[in-house]
Amino acid sequence: MTQVPFAEGLFTWPADEPRLIGSRCPDCGVTTFPAQSSCPGCPSEKMDEVLLERRGTLWTFTTQEFRPKAPYKGPEDPDTDWQPYGVGYVDLGNAIRVESRLTESDPAKLHIGMEMELRIVPFGTDEEGNELVNFAFAPVQSDN
Repeated sequence: MTQVPFAEGLFTWPADEPRLIGSRCPDCGVTTFPAQSSCPGCPSEKMDEVLLERRGTLWTFTTQEFRPKAPYKGPEDPDTDWQPYGVGYVDLGNAIRVESRLTESDPAKLHIGMEMELRIVPFGTDEEGNELVNFAFAPVQSDN
């Protein structure tokens, strides 16, 4: 099955070490994700594409315990396909804080300040039978 991003322009794919695609204003230095064509921090209408760091720090998190309402896209049968998931903000260096789905949904296994790493995860299938993939952040496993 061919894997395709659920939306274009969010992350590099295919890639051995995928990265989120953001933008940075050459005039004031504001970084955005997703990439934008104009700066939200100043009147500049030019933005440079930047690849964001793969690793960051969990700033805060919660868990999504119920199926979201429209325009949610995901498994259709809430009784058999849908599972709770973690959602958090991840600081990527000094550049930006990104909202993301987390690969871990157990709050006991998450803590503010833990190191996180970008992953590409299954999201569903499209009409052509391709596997749709999305980005998420996973806790970095320590070597202890």
